[in-house]
Amino acid sequence: MKGNSDKNNVYGYVRVSTKDQNEDRQMIALDEAGVLIRNIFLDKQSGKDFNRPAYLRMLDRLKEGDVVIIKSIDRLGRNYEEIMEQWRIITKEKRTDIKVIDMPLLDTTKCKDLLGTFISDLVLQVLSFVSENERTNIRQRQREGIDAALAKGVQFGRPRKEHEAFEYAAGLYRQKKIPLEEALEMCDMSRSTFYRHLRGISTKESQKVHFSR
Repeated sequence: MKGNSDKNNVYGYVRVSTKDQNEDRQMIALDEAGVLIRNIFLDKQSGKDFNRPAYLRMLDRLKEGDVVIIKSIDRLGRNYEEIMEQWRIITKEKRTDIKVIDMPLLDTTKCKDLLGTFISDLVLQVLSFVSENERTNIRQRQREGIDAALAKGVQFGRPRKEHEAFEYAAGLYRQKKIPLEEALEMCDMSRSTFYRHLRGISTKESQKVHFSR
């Protein structure tokens, strides 16, 4: 009889950018895909580098024939090069399959012939580029918004650029367009300072509502 080490396992990987970001959507998606909770690896930290302990533990455990399931392709990395490199390591070095829940075409368990591999690799390259390009565009729009406000002569009690950077980052964060970690990087603040200023905004808004009645 073969031991457990001969069995092919299905693993899931979840990454959130900060400790405050909720991983529930990814966990639910993996559960619906049939991944056992004990086989899900979770990292809660910025994707600025790839020193992710849970991810590295999963890589160590992978063997040929296993399957890795992720909700979206950007869980593998935050830029084109990172995503492509991790895809190569998993599929080529580890000889493990990958399924991307949000993009059914990225499923190496299907169509293992030359055409299927070509299509999968092509879709991966396009999606990886789009993912990185979108992040670049977001940062550019953020910078343009700040510059436009400064050009209008907006004055603040704190140093002009510092305060404007916070106002813009806070607005995007409150609209759930960027994670907390990215907002902190944009305005170069600690988490406690950022939250303190957020509370100040909320207080001002409450006062406006009170006086308008």
